[in-house]
Parts: sequence; C-alpha cells; structure tokens
Amino acid sequence: MTTTDANKATWLTQDAYDRLKNELDELIANRPVMAAEINERREEGDLRENGGYHAAKEEQGKQEGRIRQLEDLLRNAKVGEISTTDEVAIGSVITIAFDGDPDDTERFLLGSREIGATTDIDVYSAESDLGSALVGHKVNDTVTYQAPNGAELSVKILNIEPFEG
Repeated sequence: MTTTDANKATWLTQDAYDRLKNELDELIANRPVMAAEINERREEGDLRENGGYHAAKEEQGKQEGRIRQLEDLLRNAKVGEISTTDEVAIGSVITIAFDGDPDDTERFLLGSREIGATTDIDVYSAESDLGSALVGHKVNDTVTYQAPNGAELSVKILNIEPFEG
C-alpha cells in the first residue's frame, strides 16, 4: 500500500469487513433480479407514464451506487485488530471532556461509520479535525483543534478503551 493509499485507507474490524463483503455479494447477486424487474416494467407500456419502470430504474441506480461505494471502501480497507494501546488510535473508543466544562463529556469510536453501523456508539473519522488531533495522545492529555466553523476548541482525554463491536 502506498502512502497515498494508506491515507485513504479505512480501518475496519474483521467482522465489519465480512459484513460489508456479504452486503456487496448480495447486491451483485441481485443484479439479474433488478434487470428482470426493469424489463418487466418496461413491457407495461409508455415509459413516460410508467411509474413502476422509473421506480425500478431509481432502485437500480441506488444499488449500483452502493456497490461502487462498497467496492471502493473494501479495496481501500485496512483490516486490523482492535487497538489495545494506551494512545488514541483508529479503533479506540475515546471519552473526552470539553475544556471549561468537565461535565460536558462525549464518548465515541474513532474509525469508520461502517464499523459503527453495528453499534449505537457515535463514530468520528480519524480524518476529522477532532480525530486527527487526538491520534497519538494519551489519557489526561489536553488537545486543541480547530473546529469546522474556525473556532479553536480544547478537549481533555478522559478514557481510551478498545472497541468491542
């Protein structure tokens, strides 16, 4: 994997990778069914006024978009073990407190939304402003980052734990 590829890589657990691969396989296997549905609807008559045909074509477009998304995601996936270090890394569940308000805490997974799809925990990308600022830091470190709105925010890392999803 080149450096550019590593920067595009999405970290996934083996379970998440397998789940996404199964979804991709099912979508690809469904292509002939979708094509048959479109042909069936096409034979119903005038295509300008054929709602079933247009709905089937729209559904086909959504499925093809998801296939491309999954293929790209899996092609660039880095399947790895859950982080067990004492530093923030992709695959860590992090609890932070916002500077100035120790009661204002947030707990989230640093990784891919595709990993978090199987759990109810919030997921932040390692490429996000907050995520990239936290990587490599330890419990009790205070980290300052620039929010998307331009404001500088500081957070204190309260806890780092491995993702158990």
